Amino acid sequence: MSIAEDQVRGVEPATAESQGFVFNHTMLRAKDPKVSLAFYTRVFGMRLLRKLDFPEMQFTLYFLGHAEAGAVPEDDAERTAYTFSQKGVLELTHNWGSENDPELSYHDGNAEPQGFGHICFAVPDLAAAERWFDANDVEFKKRADEGKMPNVVFVKDPDGYWIEVVQPSLSAGLGD
Repeated sequence: MSIAEDQVRGVEPATAESQGFVFNHTMLRAKDPKVSLAFYTRVFGMRLLRKLDFPEMQFTLYFLGHAEAGAVPEDDAERTAYTFSQKGVLELTHNWGSENDPELSYHDGNAEPQGFGHICFAVPDLAAAERWFDANDVEFKKRADEGKMPNVVFVKDPDGYWIEVVQPSLSAGLGD
């Protein structure tokens, strides 16, 4: 049974003032950018859209997305504008020196107290993605054939953040 937006409590109609608003990015902290960048570019096929350094505050931002080869402008100003016009971008924030602190770990949002939960990637073939994750020593939280939600995978990134992985064509039966 499908529920229309106007039948769900709390959902308000979009207004003229919010037309054109686009969800651009989610930020995760990365303890070691070399490790996290390798993970997201190699394992999840993302491209570095833009890197921004802030020496006075001692942090770097890395913006990753699924851009076509050659689509990202070379000019820094154009590249920045391009990055902030995309949908579904992942921002990795690296606080300088965190990679050298053996005591530092980031809260994944799923341990108590719970808060942030996960990000999600859609893949064309969930079984092939599981094999790819195994081949790349990715840590699983849940495989597709485990738990009460079949055909949903959860893996962890290098900082312990959960990543949900779904195959859209297998998701039709989820929920009510």
